Amino acid sequence: MFRSADAFGVKEVHLIGINFFDPGPAVGSFKWVPAKFKKSFSETYSDLIEQDYTIFALEPVGGELLTEVTLPSKSAFILGHEQFGLSFDPKMFPKVKLITIPQFGKVQSLNVSVAASLVLYEYLKQHISGKEIISNFQIDQNDDRYKKFI
Repeated sequence: MFRSADAFGVKEVHLIGINFFDPGPAVGSFKWVPAKFKKSFSETYSDLIEQDYTIFALEPVGGELLTEVTLPSKSAFILGHEQFGLSFDPKMFPKVKLITIPQFGKVQSLNVSVAASLVLYEYLKQHISGKEIISNFQIDQNDDRYKKFI
């Protein structure tokens, strides 16, 4: 998921209730996309609300279709565990909006990193044109992350 986050310019990734994290599969992206480790979703929820984010939780069924949702510029996306789903009851958090990625197969299941890529692509599609991405791409050599790892 960190590679997708890096590819799409995500500011940070919150990892909730994670006791062990192996950054190896991130293939270097972990250096560029900061991780914030939280004990519970309520911590992340409070932080995001304070920063005026609109919070979307992905669910396999029952949410508004991703392709029909207008995603505000300050959007946060919550993805659950591949096997167990969300670690919280969305009904307990009134500002969480449920969204669903349209699927046409029988299984109705996506790998979490694939789901992240799809939602981030839709976000980018709504906010930035391809020409803007190419013309705005540059590494800020004053970025502390750049100085630390290069």
